[in-house]
Amino acid sequence: MDRFASLTAFAGVVETGGFSAAARRLNMSTTMVSNHVQALEDRLGVRLLNRTTRKVSLTEIGKAYYDRTAQILADLEQADDIASALHATPRGTLRVHSATHIVPFIAPVVAHFLSSYPDVKVELMMGETSVDLIEEGFDVALRLTTPPDSSLIVRSLATWRHVLCCSPGYTEKHEPLQTLDELSARNCFRHANYPFGTEWRFVDRDGHPASVRVSGNLVSSSGEALRRAALEGVGIALAAGFLVRDDLEAGRLVRLLPEYRPVEMSMNAVYPHRHHLSAKVRAFIDMLVRHSAEHQKLIDPYA
Repeated sequence: MDRFASLTAFAGVVETGGFSAAARRLNMSTTMVSNHVQALEDRLGVRLLNRTTRKVSLTEIGKAYYDRTAQILADLEQADDIASALHATPRGTLRVHSATHIVPFIAPVVAHFLSSYPDVKVELMMGETSVDLIEEGFDVALRLTTPPDSSLIVRSLATWRHVLCCSPGYTEKHEPLQTLDELSARNCFRHANYPFGTEWRFVDRDGHPASVRVSGNLVSSSGEALRRAALEGVGIALAAGFLVRDDLEAGRLVRLLPEYRPVEMSMNAVYPHRHHLSAKVRAFIDMLVRHSAEHQKLIDPYA
């Protein structure tokens, strides 16, 4: 069988979760999809998929093979797209999902994008939880951490850091922090999507990693909720720098333990591996990259 068709069928099964769904996407019969995958397994001499009556899942070898397969197919599709879209004008509807508290940062990009390409419409949706880009039909998502799903393409836009902070009222009521370990005994507000869970990670002045386990009476997926709680003076927050920048400059919040810098994070544009990178998506991402470079200081107060 055609090897490219077999790779496409295999990737389709993985990405849709089943042979029937893959067949619908690829406009071929379920039997043909199954034959392609079987031919691929026979050629390699390994099992790529575990099949049951209820679901299909990747074997360990299948996962490693899929990661490379998806990249190869994406590269081929992108090469075709580049060739055909060099002079294409962005048009149609662009669906974007963004974390709520970075909307003020990307809103100017959306406005400039609409001004530059009058044939494009934008649907900008907000939320604090991750979305399934394929299932929910989004072209691109703006995220503050790298997604665990290896089937997604991640384009880094800018770096950013949290700021360890509290209100002046909190410092008046509590003993000054002397060491990082003392945070374990304080009321620390945690973001539900912080990638390291209850372990807050830092880098000291010598560049060495440092961390501390924390707990507190507030866990939220809203950065704004954590900011508000910190302003009330009842605890300590590890808040996104761009979210509390104005509060720090106005003195409403103060930095703690400045000799420790929170670990660097990345603001990313994320889109599906096999997604057809149309002119509208490419143009929007390019505009985001330029905007991020020009406003890096707004994102990372340590820059």
